[in-house]
Amino acid sequence: MATSPGTPSTSTDTGLPANQAYGIAAICLLLGLCVGYFFLGSNPRASVPRLQPAANIASATPNGTHPKLTLEQMKQMADVQASALIEKSKADPKNVALLTQIAGIYQATHQFKEAAGYFEKTLAIDPKNVTARTDLASCLYYSGDVDGALAQLTQALKYNPTDANSLFNMGMIKYRGKNDPKGAVAAWKELLKAHPDLDRKAQVEQMIAEAQGSPQEKN
Repeated sequence: MATSPGTPSTSTDTGLPANQAYGIAAICLLLGLCVGYFFLGSNPRASVPRLQPAANIASATPNGTHPKLTLEQMKQMADVQASALIEKSKADPKNVALLTQIAGIYQATHQFKEAAGYFEKTLAIDPKNVTARTDLASCLYYSGDVDGALAQLTQALKYNPTDANSLFNMGMIKYRGKNDPKGAVAAWKELLKAHPDLDRKAQVEQMIAEAQGSPQEKN
């Protein structure tokens, strides 16, 4: 998954009340573990939670309240966390590690267009970076560019035909984004063929069964 941004030192960094700033920090840490929802992202052993609206996520603050965070508030958090890295990147524009960290911060706070831009910069330097390309595909999908996401995954699979993340995401985007259960089943079967000991094999098999039972697959 993307790199998790750290907790801000003061609430004034984001311009938000202290309790809400802590809430955003907690969310960022949480999203560092599960960003992408049903996507595997860059961690092939991550869980596969359900797709849910980004703006409705809430997190407990120290006083036990659960404020709902807007995307704008999360962007404020991302901008603060990324600012120092962006400055470093200006002096070292070909530093892939820095670019990936920046992209990860924006991805983890659901700023997918900003994240995509930094993943694209990473790939301009290191085009065979399959992890970055898969994360870019996820960002493009959530930005509404389904075809662009599939194109990135296709390219990733040219570099590594058995990459688990790319195969899983290819199936999910074809199923959810293109209404193509046949294509999804093909990708997921290839995933299980390449990784017979996948720790979430049962979940993938369940998704295959669901896709095969859809009206489009039966036609």
